[in-house]
Amino acid sequence: MNHPTSIAEEIARLHKLDVESLIQRFEELFSKPPRCRRKEWLFRKCAHQFQVIRFGGLSGAARARLDELIATLELPADASARTAVKMLKPAVRNNGLSVGTSLEREYKGKRILVRVVDGGFEAAGVLYKSLSAAACSISGQHVSGVAWFGLKPRKAAR
Repeated sequence: MNHPTSIAEEIARLHKLDVESLIQRFEELFSKPPRCRRKEWLFRKCAHQFQVIRFGGLSGAARARLDELIATLELPADASARTAVKMLKPAVRNNGLSVGTSLEREYKGKRILVRVVDGGFEAAGVLYKSLSAAACSISGQHVSGVAWFGLKPRKAAR
C-alpha cells in the first residue's frame, strides 16, 4: 500500500488544523462525532487513529491479554488508599481551602462558580490571586471574598 505522505507530515498537518477541521477529520476517521471539542484531545485522537490505520492496532493476542489483566485489577474504593507509599494530604492553599475546591454562589440571578487552583482562584477563566479579588471583580464592589462567598458567619445584628 503506497502512502503519499509520511506519518510526520500528516501529524504536522493535523497540528495546524482549527477545531472545526479537526472535528471533520475525527468524523472521517471514526465515523462518529467526537465526545469532546478540545483541540488537543481531538489532535491526539486523530493522530493516534491515523497511525493505527497506517501501521495497524494492537494484535488480537495483545487485546486479549489486556482484557485479562483489566479483569484482575482491584482498585481501592477511596482515593486515600490509592497511593503507592502512604496517604497524601491534599495541598492546602488559599484561606485554608484545598486546591480543587469549588465555591458556588447565586449573584444577580447568575450562578457564580469559583475554583481553587494552584496559585489562586479561577472564575470564568480568569485567575485571581485572592478570593477577595475574584469577589470584587464579580460584584464590582470592594468586599471580603470569604464573607461574600459565605465562608465565615455573618455577625449578629445589634
